[in-house]
Amino acid sequence: MLFTILIITYFLLAIVLVIGLLVNGMRPSKTLAWLLAIFTIPVGGILLYLMLGRNRRKNKLIKLKKSAFISQHPSKIPSMVQTMPKYQKIVSLIYKNCSFPPTVNNRLRLLKDGKTTFESIFKALEGARSYIHIQYYIYEEGALATRLLELFRKKISEGVVVRMIFDGIGSFSLSKSYISQLKEAGVDVFPFLPFRFGRFLSSVNYRNHRKIIVVDGEVAFTGGINISDKYLKGDPVLGKWHDMHLQINGPAVVNLDNVFSMDWNLVSEKRIAPIPAKDNDATEQGALVQIVHSGPDDDFGTIELVYFSMINEAEKYVYITNPYIIPSQAILGALQTAALSGIDVRLLISEQADSKMVQWSVRSYFESLLRAGVKIYLFPDGFVHSKIIISDDNICTIGTANIDVRSFEQNYEVNAVIYDTTLTKTLKADFMADCSKSKELIRETYLNRPWLHKLREGVAKIFSPIL
Repeated sequence: MLFTILIITYFLLAIVLVIGLLVNGMRPSKTLAWLLAIFTIPVGGILLYLMLGRNRRKNKLIKLKKSAFISQHPSKIPSMVQTMPKYQKIVSLIYKNCSFPPTVNNRLRLLKDGKTTFESIFKALEGARSYIHIQYYIYEEGALATRLLELFRKKISEGVVVRMIFDGIGSFSLSKSYISQLKEAGVDVFPFLPFRFGRFLSSVNYRNHRKIIVVDGEVAFTGGINISDKYLKGDPVLGKWHDMHLQINGPAVVNLDNVFSMDWNLVSEKRIAPIPAKDNDATEQGALVQIVHSGPDDDFGTIELVYFSMINEAEKYVYITNPYIIPSQAILGALQTAALSGIDVRLLISEQADSKMVQWSVRSYFESLLRAGVKIYLFPDGFVHSKIIISDDNICTIGTANIDVRSFEQNYEVNAVIYDTTLTKTLKADFMADCSKSKELIRETYLNRPWLHKLREGVAKIFSPIL
């Protein structure tokens, strides 16, 4: 009798989930895959769907109160944008989805690798007079974390407010002892969607991958670098970690601060009064920067749309550095179309990855990319973790978003889109220097790789949507 009740309950739940699948409007192939999983994998199919399959853009995971943070922004788009009609679509795309217009008069500094990045970060933190906002996906204990704790103690004693967010899964190794020390020092610290049994299924797959530091609303940092000693000491397996971060001084800092404030409102249920956006100066000097953010509960995957647009609108070249290029069908099609149209498309990826399954999944797309004429370079010296796209000497983006389903659909991400020739050319020179140290894949050679390699790539590709 009990067994019969359980079977009936299971099928009723399955029917409810199927209705949800049909109503939420997933892609037909994805809907079919989940239908098969639910009805062919007893219990496990439903659990997998609850963890990984629900459409968060239809069923809002988190209803952020964003209006308070975006209403301060002027509707005026800088006239400088009018001189670049090619990028007006991207500007409009970001503005309509994020309500952040491009800002002028920004001073930018590229920070390559850990030593340079943390020297600049600690210098900015030491100069804090009012507040420090710090948010990371991975915050690991070690020399950096110890140094930050001591600095927080010092600044709080001087009257500086320190607010901190760390991802509950990405920073899972952070000890209760360290968190207690932060709180005892006076740091207002909260985890983002921490591991909790009651909501494990609904939240474990949705992470905050952003890396943001804002000091006094005047200087900000974002990019790929986490708080981890491996950026200074290297990794025993992968070697040196290479990454790119960005320091911003200027009006764009306010937009990054408001992204932090939206997340702070969520995790703490405390509200930070939004900083009024600075009007774009009529002189319009300095770099033009636009902040773009996205998450699983937004109406559209804005960062994926920005990446797609940058690739589609390239006229001469598009160069991409990213460790996890597991493209959606739209991005894959854009890369192939650009290369087949004569655009110089190049990808720079580490020869080794921090996960074999991820490495095989990334490589499962190489054949179709090489056939279209995309050039692929494997960087041999350590692990490249940067997330960069540059195009036509005029536009580039640096941030936290990878080129995979997780970043596009499941993570909270943030990027800076920069419409600036000087910075783009600097990144281009750096990209070409890294390519000169790398191994270019030859299409004919790669197509003739061992069948066992093809088999493991095919298996990994099946799991690419959840990697």
